[in-house]
Amino acid sequence: MIVLVVDEGLGNSSYLVDLGDGRALVVDASLDLRALRAEADRRDLRIAFAADTHLHADFLSGAVQLAAADGARVLASAAGRRDFDHTGLADGDEVDLGGLTLRAVATPGHTGEHLSFELIDGQVVLGVFTGGSLIVGGAARTDLTGPDQTEALSRAQYRSLQRLAMLPDATPVWPTHGAGSFCTAPRGGERTSTIAREKAGNPLLTAPDEDTFVERLLSGLGSFPPYFLHLPEANRRGRVLPPPAWPAVPALSAAKIADLTAGGTVLVDVRPVRDFAADHIPGALSIPLRAQFASWLGWLLDPATPWVAVRNPGQDLGEVAWQALKIGFDRLTGELAGGMAAWAGPTRTIPLLRADEIGASRVLDVRQDSEYDAGHVPAADHVELGSLPGEAAAQPPGPVVVMCGHGERAMTGASLLERAGHTGVQVLEGGPGEWATATGRSLA
Repeated sequence: MIVLVVDEGLGNSSYLVDLGDGRALVVDASLDLRALRAEADRRDLRIAFAADTHLHADFLSGAVQLAAADGARVLASAAGRRDFDHTGLADGDEVDLGGLTLRAVATPGHTGEHLSFELIDGQVVLGVFTGGSLIVGGAARTDLTGPDQTEALSRAQYRSLQRLAMLPDATPVWPTHGAGSFCTAPRGGERTSTIAREKAGNPLLTAPDEDTFVERLLSGLGSFPPYFLHLPEANRRGRVLPPPAWPAVPALSAAKIADLTAGGTVLVDVRPVRDFAADHIPGALSIPLRAQFASWLGWLLDPATPWVAVRNPGQDLGEVAWQALKIGFDRLTGELAGGMAAWAGPTRTIPLLRADEIGASRVLDVRQDSEYDAGHVPAADHVELGSLPGEAAAQPPGPVVVMCGHGERAMTGASLLERAGHTGVQVLEGGPGEWATATGRSLA
């Protein structure tokens, strides 16, 4: 039995494999092991093996934590030169799982040391864990180690996918990266597939030659969070959480919060859009707590920057902390004790507008390039949210309506503009579809 454990926010999948004797193999586990452990406990399984397909760029691996806490044997590429105890594997190496076999397949491209893993029963390949090599409808991006290596890795990715395509058509494909992951290129929909389905419908596998493959792959690359550049080395070193179980976040007084923010600590307000709009502390950065919280925290903050949180009483502080930790952000200094009700200092508001209230106002669309290109409000300016911290100060002065697809990213963008000194900032509730419906006009 294979259990898919999906991180909807980061768009990644981990796998729990029941080995049939009370033990389990996990593949590409995040440091946030809560969901994976719950699945193992539900089935009364002990995690005996932890395999990583590559040095992940979008989350901290939980493999070394599983080794320390559960005695799991870590399986990973020898070419990754990890600093911690592990079984280093090269192309063709096999590991006896106690009846089943895990075979390493060198599939460089997404990273140079990337491995896929065939799960084998006797002579039968039960499926292949492809990590960031072959994914549903595409292949993972090849530009995370610098522009000087992108083309070479893209060509390696071509050869890796061609090799995987030689597996029997019925072979299940179990990727790590999927819908919602900024590692995907292009971004797909379903989580798993088969070799036959990918050969028939994956535009990269249907490319007639290597040059066309590279052109298609690179044309699908969008921007990615800067924290992606830090995590491969962090994963090479490994991360173990000491007891007691992290995270523990102290409650701080309003006076202490004010002192910290005056010294450069960033105040991250995780409350919903409407709450932030109605009342927030000047200078606060709005990142609503939702599945995508970690991605935007990692995109907009430096991992070395200390930060404090503001939340509503019903929001889970542990979820805030875990989402941050799984991407290597461990500088959460504390939270505002009592939330906004305890804040006696000045506050600000940001008006929320319906689509029929925009009128002739200047509009700033903060969605990704691909989203903007697919349809936007005519004459709307465009800056991706991830680029806005560096461009907020240079934005034209005066009233502006910030928009995205639903409102969460727009409020984050509005808070960045406000932090940069802009006034007259407003946020559209909804997205371009709501605008087109409300106005009866077509999108550009």
